[in-house]
Amino acid sequence: MISFQLKTKLSACNCKIPASKFILISQEDDLYLSLITDTSIKNMPRGGNVKKQNDGARLVITATAGIIVGYLIGVNFPYVALTKIDLSSNIHASSAKTFKEDQSKAFERNFPDNLGSVNTPVIPQIYVPTNPRGAETLPPGIVVSETDLYLRRLWGKPSEDLKKKPKYLVTFTVGWDQRDNIDAAVKKFSEEFQILLFHYDGRTTEWDRYEWSKQSIHVSVKRQTKWWYAKRFLHPDIVAAYDYIFIWDEDLGVEHFNGHKYIQLVKKHGLEISQPGLEPDNGLTWQMTKRRGDKEVHKDTEEKPGWCSDPQLPPCAAFVEIMAPVFSREAWRCVWYMIQNDLVHGWGLDFALRRCIEPAHEKIGVIDSQWIVHQVIPSLGQATNAEYGWQEVKERCKSEWALFQDRLANADKVYLEETRKS
Repeated sequence: MISFQLKTKLSACNCKIPASKFILISQEDDLYLSLITDTSIKNMPRGGNVKKQNDGARLVITATAGIIVGYLIGVNFPYVALTKIDLSSNIHASSAKTFKEDQSKAFERNFPDNLGSVNTPVIPQIYVPTNPRGAETLPPGIVVSETDLYLRRLWGKPSEDLKKKPKYLVTFTVGWDQRDNIDAAVKKFSEEFQILLFHYDGRTTEWDRYEWSKQSIHVSVKRQTKWWYAKRFLHPDIVAAYDYIFIWDEDLGVEHFNGHKYIQLVKKHGLEISQPGLEPDNGLTWQMTKRRGDKEVHKDTEEKPGWCSDPQLPPCAAFVEIMAPVFSREAWRCVWYMIQNDLVHGWGLDFALRRCIEPAHEKIGVIDSQWIVHQVIPSLGQATNAEYGWQEVKERCKSEWALFQDRLANADKVYLEETRKS
């Protein structure tokens, strides 16, 4: 770019400018347009030594010429210099600016028209002790204490996300090796049932080969049991949207089972906690869970002598196993709080379920006309760690049962003592 440097101020000069010539001098990569008088040319030595004569006048003349020429160029060619110098950079800058503007618009947040309605400097003084813990300072109308596992889309109106809301939740704790069994089981439930798979082997993407899996919920944590998952992912406030919650093992044969008919019988007989009857030829531990071919439902049984201190107490009544239990929303809210964080196998829990239902011997039962087969596949013990097998897992189950019984008895004792004191 051509630049004109002003060496001194024009006001410092009172001399007349003789006939002159303009020459272009290059100095330090800048171009200077200087006015050289005839006199100065004559006095300019032919050798290399420049005589310092009339330096002040020469500077003034040079400055004056620079101002004049600069003014003339600016008036006559206002766009030429800009075009020559900045055209390419302007194009680049313009295109970059356009790209940034387009990108900014793509991610621009569209604020709602009523943004200012809650953006006020004064917040109402609110304290509602009946709100959930931690939410006392919120107005009750904005508090959402329960949720669900409904799958929602990322666009459109929230009110239009769900064409149909599942009424029931079915959970299986699974490994990939039992995929055929789980596929058969899931197909026994209609669209009214939300399917949730807990993956103890970490393999989840393989299940996409099943169409139903794409609408299911998958939770993957390696080497954990179904009661560990239930305690952490099935909080009563999370599953509050479902009337009934199935918490099933993966090794159940379901040839003679139908989910819809099962729910109909549960409602018909007023059961809060239930399970399907077990085929008596395989995997049977308790007489209470044995299927009776002549009934729809049974709520009591006879066990081995000495096993039942009372005909209305477990395992003769008010009893189902932890293999394939089904809980009402209200029953599960109680049972969840009884599950211990560190006792992951749930042994002993089935004997305590009656604490959550009253009267338990009437509201806990077995559905005989919808039965299943326990295939007795100890897959969790085999798949979790090569360092131990099913025998080590079974020993832990027994020790957890004893620990749970002790904790429950001690909790009862402490409560009764405190009650007497008060």
